[in-house]
Amino acid sequence: MFIDIHAHAYRKPVPFVVQFCTPEELIQRYDELGIERGVLLPVVSPEIYFPQANEDILDMAEQYPDRFIPYCNVDPRALTNCAEAPLENVLAYYKEKGCKGLGEVMLNAELMNPLVQNLFRAAESVGLPVVFDGSDQKTGSFGLYDDPGLPQLEHTLQRYPNLSIFGHGPVFWAEIGRLETPGERSFLFRPRGGQVGRLPSGPIKEEGVVPKLFRRYPNLYGDLSDFTAHNAIVRDPEYGPKFLTEFQDRLFFGTDICFKGMKVDLVDTLIQWRDTNKISEAVFQKIARENAIKFLGLK
Repeated sequence: MFIDIHAHAYRKPVPFVVQFCTPEELIQRYDELGIERGVLLPVVSPEIYFPQANEDILDMAEQYPDRFIPYCNVDPRALTNCAEAPLENVLAYYKEKGCKGLGEVMLNAELMNPLVQNLFRAAESVGLPVVFDGSDQKTGSFGLYDDPGLPQLEHTLQRYPNLSIFGHGPVFWAEIGRLETPGERSFLFRPRGGQVGRLPSGPIKEEGVVPKLFRRYPNLYGDLSDFTAHNAIVRDPEYGPKFLTEFQDRLFFGTDICFKGMKVDLVDTLIQWRDTNKISEAVFQKIARENAIKFLGLK
């Protein structure tokens, strides 16, 4: 029923932070949720999770070719830590190996940082879509920093019109509506562990920049994985279905499963909205699986 645009798996357990699923545990969770296949995104930057090799992802996809779709990932500091690094050579290599995209980019640097822009330039030149997580902090966090209103994302969309960029995570989805305060955009680590923060809630009184960017830039896509995307679409039960309907051709079901017991409320929400005619069957099918099939060239 569903194709997952965003998931993670590790072949062996890592010692700290998050106990990611093994490929077998992820397949078991997929069977429970009615998910046919999923995109595996490698983690390569060390800001929060332990890095893994692209080859691990390729191995898992080769072992379970009917269930997993591989992406590659490259830390933009690779190959000399400068903005002239030939990252397109690396991306071309992994594209030849079967990787369908780049990400999840989680480096804690500004989106307009020359190193990051070089990575995006390389992805455009090779023809790989990019998914990244965001942050409202420039240090002590993970994800690419952008300012309130997402101007750095907009400039990147302008710079690379042939690059498909997937919005993902709290910094992006918090701006589906106009922010009450900039601090609503993300979470902050406590000095002794854990996180603090809040997400926007309640009806969308005024549209934020996200729907405006969707209308303005056809190279922007929406990754609906993790609870922050779900919060964005359900916080206003009238606006949410309208948003899905308007941008039905560029929104993708996702889970961002990070551990085997993780809830995925998006499954029930999409089914309920379809069954109560808040969204049409056509909209449901596009978001659930058809957009992924078309975009990724799946058979």
